[in-house]
Amino acid sequence: METRIVFHIDFDYFYAQCEEIRRPELKIKPVCVCIFSDRGGDSGAIATANYVARDFGVRDGIPISFARRMLEEKDAVFLPADFDYYSDISEKAMRIMQESANIFEYVGRDEAYLDVTRLTDGNFDKAEHLARQIKNTIKEEVKISCSIGISPNKLLSKIASDHNKPDGLTIVPPGRIERFLDPLRVRVIPGIGTKTENRLSQMNLQTIKELKKLDIFVLNKEFGRKTGAYIFNAARGLNYEAVKEKEPSIQYSRIITLKRDSNEYDFLSENILDICDQLHATVKKNNRLFRSVGIQFVQSDMSNKTKTKLLKNPTSSIEELQRNAQQLLRDTLKDQTKTIRRLGVKVSELSEPRGQSDITSYF
Repeated sequence: METRIVFHIDFDYFYAQCEEIRRPELKIKPVCVCIFSDRGGDSGAIATANYVARDFGVRDGIPISFARRMLEEKDAVFLPADFDYYSDISEKAMRIMQESANIFEYVGRDEAYLDVTRLTDGNFDKAEHLARQIKNTIKEEVKISCSIGISPNKLLSKIASDHNKPDGLTIVPPGRIERFLDPLRVRVIPGIGTKTENRLSQMNLQTIKELKKLDIFVLNKEFGRKTGAYIFNAARGLNYEAVKEKEPSIQYSRIITLKRDSNEYDFLSENILDICDQLHATVKKNNRLFRSVGIQFVQSDMSNKTKTKLLKNPTSSIEELQRNAQQLLRDTLKDQTKTIRRLGVKVSELSEPRGQSDITSYF
C-alpha cells in the first residue's frame, strides 16, 4: 500500500499577524486581537495574541480584562477583529496552497490539509522541498509565516504543525512516528480536552508513551467505545481519514434595495429582520451552521460599508442571526451620516452539524 504524504498547514498567530502586515511597527509590541462583547468596555475575549504578548502569559480565549492586567505598562495594543480583512489575506494564501496539492481540504481561515502523495511520488525528501517552496511563496506574496506538519496522515500532521511554532516545519515519516509521539504530553492529541487529560493524569498517564500502556478494554471502559478506540489509535499515530476536497467555506448572503434611502434604525431594522428570514431559509435548506454574521451597506453615493461579528459557537438559530444583525446595525449607525440605498446580511464560517462526536471527527 502506497504511503500517503499529508501536509497540515497552520498560519502562525493569524489575526495578529495580519494586523502586523497592516502596521509593521506592531511587530515589536504585544498585540491582542479581541472579540469585544455587546456589553462594552473590556468585556470580551482574546481571539489571537502575537508571540510577544504570549511571552507575558496571554493566551487565546482569556478575558480581555485579564490580558490588560498581564500587559500593564508593556505598551500593548488591543485591536478589534477585522474578519473581512483577515479573509482577504487567507484567500490569497489558500490559493497558493491549493496550486501545490493533489487534494486540498480547507479547514478554516488559518489552516488546511493537503494530500501531496502524487506530486511528491510518495517521497518525504521531495515533500520537504515542496513544503519549503510553499512557505517561501506565502511569505513573499502574502507576507505571513506558517507552520507545516508532514506525515502519512491528518492526525500526525496536525500534531506536527504545532510542534515547532512559529514558522516551523516538522516531518514525521513512517519510521519516526513512535520516536516523535512517545515523549509528547497526551494533550497534544486533537480532541483530548481538559476533562480527558485530567482523568488520564489521575491514572498517572502524562505522556503518549505512558498512555500506550493502557489496553483498548481499559480505554473503552473509561471513555466509551468510540472515544477509547480513538485514543488507542491516536497514541500510535494511526488515522485513516482521507484528505477530502473542500473549498474555502462559501458564505450565504442576501442583499436588497430599500424602498427609500435611509439611515433610520427602525426602518432599517424592519428590513434587516426580513432579510434574516430569507437568509435563514437558505441556511436551513443546506443544513449548515454559521459562526460569523455580517451586514453590508451600499450607501447613497454607491460606496460600500461592512461590519462582521464572530460568534462564540456555531449556530443555526434564527434568533441569534437576527439579534447579531440588529446589534451590528446599531453599532454601525452610531457614526453613520450618509443614507443607505441597499442593505444586506451574510453568514460565513459555515460548518455541518456534528452532534457529540467531536473527539472522533475533530477534523
